[in-house]
Amino acid sequence: MKLLLLIPIWVFSFPLFIAFTEARPEPLISSISGPVLSPESKPISPISATLKAVAPGLQENRVEEHQGLDKKMLIPLVVASTVLCAIILSLFCFWIYRKSNSRNFDPKSKQSSGLTLGKFNSLRMTGKKGSVSVIEYHLLESATNNFKESNILGEGGFGCVYKARFDDNFLAAVKRLDSGRQDAEREFENEVDLLSKIRHSNIVSLLGYCINGDTRFLVYELMQNGSVETQLHGPSHGSALTWHLRMKIALDAARGLEYLHENCNPPMIHRDIKSSNILLDSNFNAKLSDFGLAVIAGAQNKNNIKLSGTLGYVAPEYLLDGKLTDKSDVYAFGVVLLELLIGRKPVEKMAPAQCQSIVTWAMPQLTDRSKLPNIVDPVIRNTMDLKHLYQVAAIAVLCVQPEPSYRPLITDVLHSLTPLVPVRLGGALRVAEPAPSAGPNPSSH
Repeated sequence: MKLLLLIPIWVFSFPLFIAFTEARPEPLISSISGPVLSPESKPISPISATLKAVAPGLQENRVEEHQGLDKKMLIPLVVASTVLCAIILSLFCFWIYRKSNSRNFDPKSKQSSGLTLGKFNSLRMTGKKGSVSVIEYHLLESATNNFKESNILGEGGFGCVYKARFDDNFLAAVKRLDSGRQDAEREFENEVDLLSKIRHSNIVSLLGYCINGDTRFLVYELMQNGSVETQLHGPSHGSALTWHLRMKIALDAARGLEYLHENCNPPMIHRDIKSSNILLDSNFNAKLSDFGLAVIAGAQNKNNIKLSGTLGYVAPEYLLDGKLTDKSDVYAFGVVLLELLIGRKPVEKMAPAQCQSIVTWAMPQLTDRSKLPNIVDPVIRNTMDLKHLYQVAAIAVLCVQPEPSYRPLITDVLHSLTPLVPVRLGGALRVAEPAPSAGPNPSSH
């Protein structure tokens, strides 16, 4: 693309060169006779012979005059060529300079600049953080209406997430990280580094980031239906999530985890799987998010990694001994599966100084087929095949086993869930489409 800048120079200089060449005067003798011959050659035209007889020396004078004009024309041509070469050389050096600067660009500058946000493709960063779009701060201000409170989609320990509307009504989610929070910078860099390398349908896409002073911003694809936590424990209390949708969400989350554990090179441990970090798009496709705590499998030990996670989801061996493996993610996934099944939060306050874990409360009833239907979320109770309910309960029980070696691999969980999800939702279950009705049919099971 840079070399295209040279085209106007050649277009400009070519007519100039033609003008110089056409300005050369034709010798008078050529209008009367053929081409000028060498001094030793004799004229072959009678008219030339006549001219030579009438005016000896006239031809030699004109040839000398023609040679003088050639020398005069040669000087401007040399000057023009020199100027042209200098311009080309300058443009080439400028191109090399710009290319070198783009490679050495530091994304931690006081305020990142770059992308004029069309479709997040105008500028791509390359370096240790992979390929990530850098978004100018003023574009985020404009898209969020100066981070207006009415645009807040969610809030957590990290800060707030805002709905952003860019040009052409392009919607995205902007997470503003709390600069005063401990480890915020490390988690920001970790998320940008990891998500810039990951592309999977069940992992949320990082569209770009922005650094403005001490504040960090992450821009993601917009997930219109929020998080699993919001759907289950928010104002709707799970009313939008049917049994089949809940199984689809579990299947999608398992696929995302399998990608991290089995397909990433090197494998990754998410370390913060929970219902608030599983997001839902407009079609209730589930995607894993928030990779600030994620680590490379095998690179962690008690000495170099800080104990992190969310109460209720942290595996006991990690909490007590600091032992972190992919089975720690499987435990957290099992807790989310219990949330989808029972509709309760992972930890509930029973008294001012007493809390109860969903695992501790549900475990005795999950293995008792007579009691199991009674603890299922009332929104979906009596809407599923009981055999499927028993299977899901068995999967959850295995995932939350205290001993990591007793827990299945996430690939095994995935294979167990796939037959329970209808084909139209991405599973392998073939079900007849139900006839239109005013509500669920309790006798369908």
